[in-house]
Amino acid sequence: MPLPPFGHVGLAQPGDLFHSRLELSLLRQHRPRRAGVCATMAHGAESIILADQYEDDEIHADYFWYAGHGGRAAKTGRQVADQQLDYRNQGLRRSQETGRPVRVFRRIEVAPAPWQFRYEGLWRVVAHAYVTGKSGFRVYRFRLEPWPAAPTPLSYD
Repeated sequence: MPLPPFGHVGLAQPGDLFHSRLELSLLRQHRPRRAGVCATMAHGAESIILADQYEDDEIHADYFWYAGHGGRAAKTGRQVADQQLDYRNQGLRRSQETGRPVRVFRRIEVAPAPWQFRYEGLWRVVAHAYVTGKSGFRVYRFRLEPWPAAPTPLSYD
């Protein structure tokens, strides 16, 4: 089985805009159409989406803490259970071990919303913790910092 694509895919560059998760998937930028993490346990995370839906995400200009996968209610999006060390969270942890880059996409609010996701560039997982989150449930948190070869600070919009 070939290694998943780590790093930039195709001609995509930081700042590029995408219409939808479907477009991201079809262009193989972020293959899952719903999940925020594209990862394997063996190789790590290829890409993630910052959707501003997890209360335990913490965004700064030069790093961010990404709340892992799972434990949220499908209808409300609220954290209702402890996260488990599933293959997506294991993939993020594996990325810390391998040092491979992770493509980061961020959901953006633009009226009248012709674009929904912005490519934030390559980042790396540098730390992780399993902590009690804001809702009282245990969550995995992963600290990501800009990939050394291509620092791309997050914009605040």
